[in-house]
Amino acid sequence: MNAESILQSYQHFGVHLGLKRINQLLQKLDNPHQKVPIIHIAGTNGKGSVCAYLSSILTEAGYRVGRYTSPHLIDWTERISINQKPISPIELQEYLERTIAATQNNTETPTQFEIITAAAWLYFAEQKADIAIIETGLGGRLDATNVCEKPLACAITSISLEHWQILGPTLADIAGEKAGILKANCPAIIGELPAEARIVIEKRIQQLDCPVTWVKPARDLGQGLAEYQLNRNSVKVRYELPLLGKIQLMNSAIAIATIETLQNRGWQISETAIQNGIAKTQWLGRLQQTTWKNQTILIDGAHNPAAAIVLREYVDNFSNYQPINWVIGILATKDCDDILQALLKKGDRLYLVPVPDQNSKPPAELAAIAQTVCPELTLCQTFPDLTTALDTAVAGDNLTVLCGSLYLVGHFFQLQKTQL
Repeated sequence: MNAESILQSYQHFGVHLGLKRINQLLQKLDNPHQKVPIIHIAGTNGKGSVCAYLSSILTEAGYRVGRYTSPHLIDWTERISINQKPISPIELQEYLERTIAATQNNTETPTQFEIITAAAWLYFAEQKADIAIIETGLGGRLDATNVCEKPLACAITSISLEHWQILGPTLADIAGEKAGILKANCPAIIGELPAEARIVIEKRIQQLDCPVTWVKPARDLGQGLAEYQLNRNSVKVRYELPLLGKIQLMNSAIAIATIETLQNRGWQISETAIQNGIAKTQWLGRLQQTTWKNQTILIDGAHNPAAAIVLREYVDNFSNYQPINWVIGILATKDCDDILQALLKKGDRLYLVPVPDQNSKPPAELAAIAQTVCPELTLCQTFPDLTTALDTAVAGDNLTVLCGSLYLVGHFFQLQKTQL
């Protein structure tokens, strides 16, 4: 069995939050999570970008940096990397097999996410990573990544309504779950939050006596440049922002503020390493310009309402408020109404597709929602597959944007590879 088939065999266990199984598994693997210092990242949006900035900066500073993120776009190896180099398929298979061997005689079978999370810890420990950047999978408090008692720092990037069926129906509920990654006396780096969420996070920070940095966005200098002022010595770091969208002013600032907490603890990270690390950061599928049939298109996950709002703001500026050709597929578990409400405007054209191999909202149902939330669409059409929809969309005028699911974006990259 290869890595894909090994992990697929655990998919039917679904999402089952809790730390008992992962702790039991890690103990059998000789507690690899206790052998690598970590930075733990939670939040509704921005987690991946912050992880990408941090791993790039620390790599530039000369450290051996593990990074664990989810989901992947094309293949499972993307989730586990050292110095931006993904684990090889053969290594991933080996580490998964060793991890699964340690589950023998367990009273409860681990979930798919717990298996690959444990394999990541084992890989980082045996590869002697100096530090690991760890992204939560879902929530924080009961997420399988939340097993380290003393992280170097914990960051919460943003909080909005998502996964409310699991994390709770209010922003306060969701904030409480994400605040679960915070640890006593451990530095907390917090992005801008809605008032309801901030109250919960503040209370938890006080209870745990966490040194806290409330991050403000970096200053936009124009022409792809930004500036962030460090607290430690009031030095202003000026840097090139390679990732698109206004939201990266906040994400990059959170990363730099996190780096500053490491500097305060003796980690050797120069201003040049920060500048070069950010400039070299890559994060696929998030506000990314690419091509389809030699036509420029924009792709973005935009898989929740907050991300959809950010995307709409960006495309309005990018296209000078011209109508958009939207190619969209959304999972059935997502807030389809609010996502479409945030994206669609009068005059837009909408090309709806299923998300392959996932629990996709049927395109016909999305069409009904779209025509309710935005009855002034120029076109609303369903397609059986992404290829047909994209071919039709790029034949028209105006900017074409593919969005609605990171899994759909991953499928796009697979299609793109077959065209090369």
